[in-house]
Amino acid sequence: MISLPAFRLMRPATLGEAARLAAEPDARVIAGGTGLLPNLRLGIGAPRTLVSLEALEDLRELQIADSGIRIGSCVTLDRISKQEQLPAALREAARSVAAPGHRSAATLGGNLCLDTRCVYYNQSEHWRRSNNYCLKHGGDTCHVAPQGKKCRAAYCGDLAPVLLVLGAEVETTARVTPIENLYSDDGAKYLQLAPGEIVSAVRIPAPRGRSGYAKARGRGAIDYPLAGVAMALELRCGRIEHLRVALTGTNSRPFVLSGTDAFIGAKPDEAALAKLVQKQAGPVRTTVTAADYRRQAAAILARRLLGRLSKGELS
Repeated sequence: MISLPAFRLMRPATLGEAARLAAEPDARVIAGGTGLLPNLRLGIGAPRTLVSLEALEDLRELQIADSGIRIGSCVTLDRISKQEQLPAALREAARSVAAPGHRSAATLGGNLCLDTRCVYYNQSEHWRRSNNYCLKHGGDTCHVAPQGKKCRAAYCGDLAPVLLVLGAEVETTARVTPIENLYSDDGAKYLQLAPGEIVSAVRIPAPRGRSGYAKARGRGAIDYPLAGVAMALELRCGRIEHLRVALTGTNSRPFVLSGTDAFIGAKPDEAALAKLVQKQAGPVRTTVTAADYRRQAAAILARRLLGRLSKGELS
């Protein structure tokens, strides 16, 4: 790693001021910095200005009511993981991120806006330069898919798939929108945020039934998901009344699995769900782990998660 580039650190007192500063050329927003700072030390980006959100107390509010939940974007993952009134899947996803030291600084908003990852991108400046860079940063070719015109770097945030299955909305300085509208299926332009638009909170409706999250990774801590599965399930008399499944780590955006409406009214079918996941998961060689392994891992995670939720092993 190299030294951090020179930058101007701004600590705005209001969210409006933060948005104005973030709209300036070559400005980046920083909260916990657990994702941004390592990239800067790798030479990935050299912003002139870092806009810190640490003085914005409103962004650290966590409100829980019968009608729903609102979590500020600067609430830490450690706090989310320990809040028993939150859905089980959200707590598990937060608990699964990196190590305790990271979670004490990392924030909800930072995890949602986590940069996409690729073995050709998350390397030192010297390594990337020797390979003529890549389409995502500094080059004109995606080394994963050289014939294509789109970056295939994978989105690896853990909380986004959970919020997708819970039907969450995102508050920004410009709008309130379903969380799926935050993402684009392009590893280089994965966030659908306008210049200066900052994620300020997440709204979650009153949870239905049970929920869970599971992921596969190379090591039990620190590593990003090779594949992650979130699920919300509601049963009535042993048959599925509500089922939503979302994936992370396999595609350039987190996404809700299509076709799960076909399971409504039927008994849980773990094998059928695994096949559906295999068809829609789209990993490519963005990691040193084989793409087919990641596809199979996503299917197995979904199969096991449906079984555990159906049996009431997860709340």
